Amino acid sequence: MDNFAEKLSKQQVVELERQFSLYATGVQEIIPEQELKNKLAKSLLTNKPLRVKLGLDPSAPDVHLGHTVVLNKLKQFQENGHTIQLIIGDFTGKIGDPTGKSTSRKQLSVEEVKHNAKTYFEQFGKILDMEKVELHYNSKWLSKLDLEAVINLAGSITVARLLERNDFSIRLAAGKPISLHEFFYPLMQGYD
Repeated sequence: MDNFAEKLSKQQVVELERQFSLYATGVQEIIPEQELKNKLAKSLLTNKPLRVKLGLDPSAPDVHLGHTVVLNKLKQFQENGHTIQLIIGDFTGKIGDPTGKSTSRKQLSVEEVKHNAKTYFEQFGKILDMEKVELHYNSKWLSKLDLEAVINLAGSITVARLLERNDFSIRLAAGKPISLHEFFYPLMQGYD
């Protein structure tokens, strides 16, 4: 990896440190820290904004308090001229994120997911400038996967690895069912 920081002017170094300090404030850890610094340095050198992605599954109509942390971070990136990309999981949202769930998630209809996504935009607009946000829907690419592509995707991970997820391992240990469609959620999330 090129070390773009070595090529920065003194003014750009000051700006790099200002931005990095801002992004590092209020977070537990940046992984890997040096990679973010290098991406910021490259952005400053090339005058091209970073593209910062957040994937969201509208499986409920309201965002929760935990979203405010990441939205405020995104706002900081946005205020520094970087591009925010929201990946709306209209396809994965129909499955529902199994994280932290002790039972199988009910599959949502297309209409329920669309309704929830609309409420997300209204709520996010209270923090982000939604006119400057790039919106993408994961149904655009996930709905085009044929069975062969899905099988190839499923072949990229083992069941043992999926069962390492805390939500699945707890349910398995408790003898609670895990539906096969729930295993596809992390696969599709990784594909995004």
